[in-house]
Amino acid sequence: MFKKVLVHTRRGIKITILFLIAAFLIVGAIAFLYKPTYSVFIEGEQVGYTEDRTKLQHRINDYIEKGEGDNQNVAFVQLPNLPDYKLCLLKKDIVANDDEIFNQIKQEGTTYYRYYAIADNQEEKLYVSSFEEAEGVVNHLKEKNSSNINQISILEKYETEMKELVTSQEAISKLYIESPKVVTVAKKSKTNKYAATGSVNTSSHTSSAKANLGISLIKPVSGIITSRFGAGSSMRRSSHTGLDIATSTGTSIKAAASGTVTFSGYKGSYGNMIVISHGNGLQTYYAHCSKLYVSAGTNVSQGQTIAAVGSTGNSTGPHLHLEVRVNGVAYNPQNYVY
Repeated sequence: MFKKVLVHTRRGIKITILFLIAAFLIVGAIAFLYKPTYSVFIEGEQVGYTEDRTKLQHRINDYIEKGEGDNQNVAFVQLPNLPDYKLCLLKKDIVANDDEIFNQIKQEGTTYYRYYAIADNQEEKLYVSSFEEAEGVVNHLKEKNSSNINQISILEKYETEMKELVTSQEAISKLYIESPKVVTVAKKSKTNKYAATGSVNTSSHTSSAKANLGISLIKPVSGIITSRFGAGSSMRRSSHTGLDIATSTGTSIKAAASGTVTFSGYKGSYGNMIVISHGNGLQTYYAHCSKLYVSAGTNVSQGQTIAAVGSTGNSTGPHLHLEVRVNGVAYNPQNYVY
């Protein structure tokens, strides 16, 4: 009886050893021919294989959070579908395709950008990269006492397309609006002649050359040119020292450039006249006005209303007589405006 038990035990041990050897050989063959990997699926469709799903998923998560490249304005990337992974055995000669999988996922992504709009009276005017830049622009406008500061606001924007961004200095320059200046009104007499303040040169010395003014002039009024520089007339003893632009009485006359008023008042044949000095000997004259809004000594900005069109002095109808003088010599205004 004991011998039978011993025989059966030995036989069982041999079978177990043979089974273990076979299992070891099978596992070894599988390990030699195959490798554990992950099938990657998007919406149930297999798109490839990855040996390290953690690494691939980390790459995808980074893309969602930061996008690609160094664009600091990327807020996030929206992906419609994320991949699923299933463990499988893959022949060792088959290569994983992480890059292809990532690129396919990336093609479906929608990038959202974050930037900041600076609005004036709720209308978006321009855009900057960060909130700190936008806040700095607003603070500078406050320091400069911009007249629109109470209407300026900052809006955080998330869009799929980037707007054109500007620098802080560009934003300040474009948004700043100078506060209205207190205008000193010239005194008017009962005869529609304004009392003169300051001094003026009314010589008839002219030049046909084109002087370099060093600044740009704008049109003081819009209208029809009725008498050009150098033209002769029975109404004057010398050739025309300026340019006549006809328009309706009361039309606002703008300063052609910023400067200081050096004469304001009635001056003989010129009628009511304003003279502005712009530095370096350059002056502009505005004659035959019906109203004068500034007195001598007043600083004016380019485009500021200084007078109104009229027909005072030696004039046959409402118009502006404009002169451009350098060191007292009159030059053709049409070389610079009109």
